[in-house]
Amino acid sequence: MTAERKYPANPEMDDHFNWVEFIPFALLHVALIGIWWTGFTATSIAICVGLYIARVFAITGGYHRYFSHRGYKTSRGFQFVMAFIGSAALQRGPLWWAAKHREHHRDSDMPADAHSPRQYGVLDAHVGWVYREARSHADLDLIKDFSKYPEIRWIERHQFTPGLIVAALCFLVGGWAGLVSGFVLSTVLVYHATFTVNSLNHMIGRQRYLTGDDSRNNWFLALLTMGEGWHNNHHYYPAAARNGFFWWEIDTTYYLLLGLEKLGLVWDLRQPPQTILANEKAPTQKIIDKCAVYIAEGFSADRISRNIRARWEGSHVLDDLRSHARTKWDAAEAYLAEIELPDLPSAEQLKARAYAKFKIRHEGLDRAIERAQEMLRRSVSHRLIEQARSEPVPA
Repeated sequence: MTAERKYPANPEMDDHFNWVEFIPFALLHVALIGIWWTGFTATSIAICVGLYIARVFAITGGYHRYFSHRGYKTSRGFQFVMAFIGSAALQRGPLWWAAKHREHHRDSDMPADAHSPRQYGVLDAHVGWVYREARSHADLDLIKDFSKYPEIRWIERHQFTPGLIVAALCFLVGGWAGLVSGFVLSTVLVYHATFTVNSLNHMIGRQRYLTGDDSRNNWFLALLTMGEGWHNNHHYYPAAARNGFFWWEIDTTYYLLLGLEKLGLVWDLRQPPQTILANEKAPTQKIIDKCAVYIAEGFSADRISRNIRARWEGSHVLDDLRSHARTKWDAAEAYLAEIELPDLPSAEQLKARAYAKFKIRHEGLDRAIERAQEMLRRSVSHRLIEQARSEPVPA
């Protein structure tokens, strides 16, 4: 209904799956078979739990809430620590990660969103997109605020070094069990816990706020990801240092940030204002349009235009449209604007689709339904005029 960025943005860049880059990721999973021989020890369990918490926090509190959204402030030294630990999770460097996430918020669940379940399916949204040529490419111009630091650029260039260092330490401390059931297992668990935010958090849960995308709040995923599961909250107000907006929404990452604030390591934690908590912020036109595009996409403009032409065949209406279309496009548009277009979906049909998807009652959604009606009428009119213009003039 509207022009949207689509992948691949560069026509020369194919969105094929890069199996060569996927091999290390797959081998980490295969390596878990080694637990059959190494087993679990008290040390390896402690390593696994400790690395899971530390690296999930470095991703959620560092890569996400700090590098992507600047939800709080910290020193240059602690900024490097968060980047180092986050990189040890083997999810690439902080600049790539934050740039991709900023792209995600810009285009969430639209065709240019690299990991939208709506657009590409659950498996591609969960992990497949990372290994697709076009969608894994990050626009690093979006992260110039942090790319100015040479130490952060160093981590970006040597993004696997922190993980290899941590793996070696695990082996030195816990032997093969420390490496396999400590480091490898925790790495795989961190992968799939944090990946659920891109996949399941856009499919399962509830929406409190109208965001124009499929972001959901899910309490179980919030527990699993240390607070990231309050995803609809986050998409409504991404600048906050907390995703759990209310006391009953457990947000472990935020609690740890509060502890670091008391130690003086972070400060100026940004909070959601009262207008956000009360759901009083008026939706932007971009959100209205995103909702409208989704609602309108449920009805085929091609099918509707074919049905209308079938109804009009042999009538003066089609003859009049042809006459206007051959003269001037604006004249044809004005003509169609003055007459009823049969087979367009009713307001009730549009409402049913909107409420079934967004599961929320909001004044902004009513505006989106009206906008969807306008989009559909314009799209159908465009097809009718195009076809009328292309038809040969009767002899």
